[in-house]
Amino acid sequence: MLLDTLKALADPCRLRLVAILLRGEFTVQELTAILGMGQSRVSRHLKILTEAGVLSVKRQGTWSYYRISSAAGFFAAIRPALEPELAQLPEQAHDLAAVAALLEARHQRSRQFFDQHARQWDDLARTLLPVPDYRDQLLDLVPRGGMVVEIGLGTGGLLPALAARADSVIGVDHSPAMLDEARHRLDAAGIAGIDLRLGEMQHLPLPDRSADCAILNMVLHHAADPRSVLAEIRRVLVTGGQLLLADLSRHERELAREQLADQWLGFEEEELRSWLQAADFGGVTIVQVPPLPGQEAVLLIQAYTTKKETEHGS
Repeated sequence: MLLDTLKALADPCRLRLVAILLRGEFTVQELTAILGMGQSRVSRHLKILTEAGVLSVKRQGTWSYYRISSAAGFFAAIRPALEPELAQLPEQAHDLAAVAALLEARHQRSRQFFDQHARQWDDLARTLLPVPDYRDQLLDLVPRGGMVVEIGLGTGGLLPALAARADSVIGVDHSPAMLDEARHRLDAAGIAGIDLRLGEMQHLPLPDRSADCAILNMVLHHAADPRSVLAEIRRVLVTGGQLLLADLSRHERELAREQLADQWLGFEEEELRSWLQAADFGGVTIVQVPPLPGQEAVLLIQAYTTKKETEHGS
């Protein structure tokens, strides 16, 4: 494996691919666009890196996402020394700009979809991708008091219940149309005092260590880069703060991409655990809510922020 890994990395194009995939997960088509190369050439390099154990493939319906392998091995051992060298590649600035443009395109598609379908969203999601009733289980995990932020609040279905539990509630969504629907819901219920803010989940309009609890309810599978979202949530939570996440377990309903703007067809428990660990979350608990016939399973995740080195002495 040592020799295979060294051979796989001994190519400028493959080093560029590794540097790019350290930033996230991408399909062959996306990597082709980032590199500006032919698909057959990119596919050949990906095959070599995958066979050497440097990369792994996550299949999501008809799409295949390449990512850095999480398996232990020689590459994992040399990765800390390799990453600073990859940052010095001549094409690094170009590749990072291309990655940023691609992720922004993912964001734009999502924003446009939700602005267009805000009024029909609740019925649309319930009809096209039914899930078991997990709402009460999620709300039972929300702590009493403190400041709670709901990220990707949609039409605001959880906000009244959150207002009854927390001292203060902030709702964040990237769609102005969704925020309008949430305001109408709160006005109709006679609920005041909830702060609704326009913002992206990877760039939250909140200061560092300001929230006691963050909630993502069926949101993460829309994220262009889930790992960056979890890292951003870690930034805004106080030390010992709580993350509550409800999302789809891995499924194969391909229609969810086109009809519900889903970026990911659910998640596997192990990948969520690894992302949370990388974002400095601990105390992770994952419970699967089993589906009834015709439904998809839901994962309820509870995690807590841990003390970072940079917070020592603060």
